[in-house]
Amino acid sequence: MSTETTEARALAEALDHRFGEPVEVPAEVPCEALLRLATRASNRRYRPDPVDPRLVRTLAACALSAPTKSDLQQADIVIVQDRPLRQAIETLLPGNPWVAKAPVLLVFCGNNRRQRRIHELRGHPFANDHFDPFFNASVDAAIVLSAFVLAAESVGLATCPISAIRDHAAEVSRLLGLPDHVFPVAGLGMGWPDGTAPVSPRLPLSVTVHTDRYDETGLDAAIAAYDARREAIRPHKQRDVDRFGTAETYGWSEDKARQYASPQRPDFGAFVRGKGFRLD
Repeated sequence: MSTETTEARALAEALDHRFGEPVEVPAEVPCEALLRLATRASNRRYRPDPVDPRLVRTLAACALSAPTKSDLQQADIVIVQDRPLRQAIETLLPGNPWVAKAPVLLVFCGNNRRQRRIHELRGHPFANDHFDPFFNASVDAAIVLSAFVLAAESVGLATCPISAIRDHAAEVSRLLGLPDHVFPVAGLGMGWPDGTAPVSPRLPLSVTVHTDRYDETGLDAAIAAYDARREAIRPHKQRDVDRFGTAETYGWSEDKARQYASPQRPDFGAFVRGKGFRLD
């Protein structure tokens, strides 16, 4: 059996475990990098060993090599090294106590400020003062974050994104000195892993991958089946029990419905407008 065939089989098995349905993997396709993607998991457990700052900067350079909308390059990375500054950010994240143990903390930002400055320098009008610049910068930052995660994990580091940064977007902006039209999208904890993290099953591809037209046929049944599979493989801790009670079965859909049954970041739009963006 060829190496390619062995890798393809391993990839197919990993994807079957992840999505709960078979994925036909071409035997001739080199699968080593794809297998890393298929088996990756966010990891919040780190050894105390430091990460070489040169490596962190190298990973940042590789991440910023990712695609960017129209070559606008509207993503920035803040490497948080100052101890008091880190502690101030960690204090904002009581629901993420693992952040304090991460040897590296980064914040990924959307940046539409440079583009506006370029217009001043070149003497051209900025004719796009509406929602799209905010959206473009957000997507650029998210792409860079994803690329950074993949780059870091490819050299053996463990990572976990921190969306809770946006729970305190104004304070994080103040702490990091982010000016108008620059805003935090997510944080990232990183370090050398202290053990492995379990793989999270995903919704089946029949739900999330479409051909030619969006199709919700069989969605409710697929969610129910996914709930059962997810609960068997990696059950959730039941949230907000005081409000909703303890469920006899508790799948992914119940967890997500409970999560979004309470307001999350209702002030974020006001924060974005305060940063100078128009959202119409």
